[in-house]
Formats: sequence, C-alpha cells, structure tokens
Amino acid sequence: MSGGPAGRGQRKKQPWGGVRPFSIKTKLGALVVVSVLITTGLSVIAVHTKTELRFITVFSMIATLLITQFVAHSLTAPLDDMNAVARSISHGDYTRRVRESRRDELGDLAQTINVMADELEAQDSQRKELVANVSHELRTPIAGLRAVLENIVDGVTKADPETMRTALKQTERLGRLVETLLDLSRLDNGVVPLRKRRFEVWPYLSGVLKEANMVASARASMASGSGSHTRTDVHLHLDVSPPELVAHADPERIHQVVANLIDNAVKHSPPHGRVTVRARQGSEPESLELEVLDEGPGIPRTEWHRVFERFNRGSVNRPHGPGSDGGTGLGLAIARWAVDLHGGRIGVAESERGCRILITLPGPSSVPS
Repeated sequence: MSGGPAGRGQRKKQPWGGVRPFSIKTKLGALVVVSVLITTGLSVIAVHTKTELRFITVFSMIATLLITQFVAHSLTAPLDDMNAVARSISHGDYTRRVRESRRDELGDLAQTINVMADELEAQDSQRKELVANVSHELRTPIAGLRAVLENIVDGVTKADPETMRTALKQTERLGRLVETLLDLSRLDNGVVPLRKRRFEVWPYLSGVLKEANMVASARASMASGSGSHTRTDVHLHLDVSPPELVAHADPERIHQVVANLIDNAVKHSPPHGRVTVRARQGSEPESLELEVLDEGPGIPRTEWHRVFERFNRGSVNRPHGPGSDGGTGLGLAIARWAVDLHGGRIGVAESERGCRILITLPGPSSVPS
C-alpha cells in the first residue's frame, strides 16, 4: 500500500456530478425495463410462431431470474466487502481498503469508508508517535535525577547546593514535559502553543551544553549498575558569533532540538571526538541559524531524506566509540517536529568530515505555516 497516513488522509472523493450515469436507481429501472422487454418480445414471438403460452411464461421467468440474480450479485458483493473492511477497522486493523471501481452510490460509500480508514490510521499513527516522543523525552531527566539521588543515598556525593540544583533542574524539566501532556487536545487538533520570546543565544546554549555534560556524567555514574551505556569522552564546543547574538523562539522547544542533536552527535562520535554547536545570525532580524557538527562517519547522501523519520537509525550498524548505544531513532524526529512548529527548516548539510545538521529559525515577523 503506497503513501503514508498523511497522504492517504487527504484523499478526495471524485465528483460524478448531480446525476450518476450508473446509479442503483438507474440499474433497477433498467432491470424492470429489460424484464418487460423480454416478456413482450417472447410474447410477440409466441404469437408469430404459435408457441404455447406456458413455454413463453417459463422462458420469461428464467430470463428474468437470471438477470435479477446478476444485478443482485453486483449490488450485494460490494456490501460484503465493505462489511469485512468495517469489521477489520472495528478490531483496530486500519490497513484494509474497499475497492473503488464503481460509479454509483456504493462507489461513494466505498470512498467514504476508505477516507474514514485513512483518517483513523493517521490518528492512530499520531497517537503512537506522541507516546514514543514523550517516552523518549522523559527518559533523559528521569535517568539524570535517579543517578543524582542514588549517589546521595549511597554516600557517593553529598547533598550540597550544586548537586541539589542539578536535581532541581531535572525535576523542573520533568514538570515542563508533564505540562506538555496537558496540551494533548491541542496537539491532536494540530495546534501546539509556542511560548516564543527574545533571549540571548550564548548564555542559553551554554546552559544547554552544561546540562548535557551533567546528564552524561550522571548517566556514567549509574551505567555499571543499570546496564546502560553513555559517552563521557566526547568534548562539547560552543561557537556563537557575534557573542551578543539574540534570537526569538520558544526556548523549551529549541532545548529539545539542541539536546537531541547533541545526544545523537555524541553517540556517533569517535573516541575523544568533538561536537560543535554553532550559532549565527539568520537573514532576518532575530532569526537564527544553528549547526551541530560531529566527527563521526557521517550520513550517506542516499540516507539524507530518511534521517528525520521515526525509528530510523541510519545505515550504521552500531554506534562509534566506547560506551555509546544505538538510541531509539526518535531524537531527530523530535527535533524536526519542534523546528516545524517554528516554521523553520532542518536538514543534513554538506560537511568535509562527520555529520552537519543545519537548522534555520525565522524571526518574529515570520508566521509558521
């Protein structure tokens, strides 16, 4: 079956006009006319050939029954097909479709059932995507908070102000993610609130990188006991020019973008590699161009169009460097979702080495499409 749920959900009914050339009413009327013509014709033949009336009656009944059986089968067979598809949809199988080869009321009904199945499949896919994205986002702060608390309980670290601030920051991030769940109805309707504001890029991105380092360290401290893997050998570098650069966007959504891109770049970096986050002024006032570069194997050009698909981990069989894992294939999909909310663009760009992800965010005068 070709096309994704979004494409199928945009299916449009073909207009046959005010009067259908092969409507059920027309077919039933034609059945009556043909039956009358057959009976009349056989009666005329009987008069001219002096055939007994009983034979004419039998022949007329047989011919009429055969034609009626043919018409009835043509009407009931599509209904059986529709009933089977409707039963499959009621059991959660949205992949089956009704054949749309008719140009009558049953053809319109088949189109309506297929459109309904398309919309139900798209909604089911969006629901699964939302659950997967939320689960992915909750994992990082929960892991960091758990590591900090376990270290305090085990006496590895003390509950000093710096440690508690780290735990508080993770707790606050969990709270923000829970607030996102309260916007499910808006998300289902295609409306997600953006809390855009003006902020300085350097201190903001510096905080994002610092938090990424703290989360990596927290994960490392609990890796041996939990069986998880992490990377602490990769160096994060920030390059913002000019230093007083400002942007206008939703900081929480941009945090999702940068954090997921850093996480993906670190996983595919070589031992003691370097990940650079670069920020520049865009073409419009307070617009922003972000780049995340790593020194890993890069992404083949043939895979560029699939990079931001859910659960896609690329053609690399296993991550690079000690302590890295393969991830879930959701980070880049989340990044694209957040950038799309701003009306921006995200994609893989040319790079001499490693992978380079380029993000363009419009200024406050642009309205997301």
